[in-house]
Amino acid sequence: MGPVTFRHLIYRYKTALNALNALPELAKRGGRKKTLIAAKKSDALKEIDALEKLKGTLIVYGDHLYPDSLMATEDAPPVLMSIGHAHLLEKQNFAIVGARNCSVVGSKLATSLARKMGQEGYAISSGMARGIDTAVHQGAMETGTIAVLAGGADVIYPRENNRLYDTIINTGLVLSEMPLGTQPQASHFPRRNRIISGLSIGLLVVEATHKSGSLITARLALEQGREVFAIPGSPMDPRAKGPNDLIRQGATLVENEEHILEVLRILESRRISEPQYDLFDNDFPTEILDIDQDFDVARTEIKSKLSYTATPIDDLIRMTELSPALVQSILLELELAGEINRYPGNRVAFC
Repeated sequence: MGPVTFRHLIYRYKTALNALNALPELAKRGGRKKTLIAAKKSDALKEIDALEKLKGTLIVYGDHLYPDSLMATEDAPPVLMSIGHAHLLEKQNFAIVGARNCSVVGSKLATSLARKMGQEGYAISSGMARGIDTAVHQGAMETGTIAVLAGGADVIYPRENNRLYDTIINTGLVLSEMPLGTQPQASHFPRRNRIISGLSIGLLVVEATHKSGSLITARLALEQGREVFAIPGSPMDPRAKGPNDLIRQGATLVENEEHILEVLRILESRRISEPQYDLFDNDFPTEILDIDQDFDVARTEIKSKLSYTATPIDDLIRMTELSPALVQSILLELELAGEINRYPGNRVAFC
């Protein structure tokens, strides 16, 4: 069960307990043969105890510590594990990312900009990778830096950042949605990147090759409605191709911190807030389903329109002419049955 499904279940059943109780029947209706059973409470308590032994904090979607900016994203993590100073999540966040194989000039720029943005009151986040990310954390160490990890919050990667990790948990914050002990894998990094961009009001790319993970983070930031900034470079340097392309597509060109602050001041002056819902509040909104509609017929119709290529859910609603609530309900059942996967951009496809 992914974060999007988690949110649909909470909206539909109001509380986590109600959603857990409904899982087996929902999965059965979606076509699952084997009974779907949630994790044991004892296993969950062991995870919580292990985090507490590390002096960490468990942050749950809807908790007062959960950042509003991240909560507003469509695939916000249901649970975050943090080690260090969780109060940094209450500050306005700005992200800086870039190439692992960075230049000396790029590293110095990243360190300087992180330090100056931190002095302006922002918590500076990055991914604790080698190169630009490391320079960012070092620059923002005195004002507060957040390292978002692809593995567990207790797993140091790369190993060469052992000392950096220890410094961050003492003066900053380490954050992860993965269970403790999880070793980072390739598929984990895009998930990590969406948290980096989701936490921030804006994201700066210092150096990045054309197929860099930093550009994935920038794309996610744009999808989440964040402002993207980039530092230009020589067209002869492949590490400048990513930022230069972003600028050509509309990213803000940055030469110093004032270029960033000018834009952020405008964004902050226009900000409007939306009501945040308490995960444990009985008044949590719920979708109203039309129980008179034939679920079996609708399920067959939806499955006939799906393929192994990700399809926008809005297109399914238009093509089937079914109510959005009914479509979402059936997709929820199919996902719990293991028949479909969800993808960024509100899309689904057969597994």
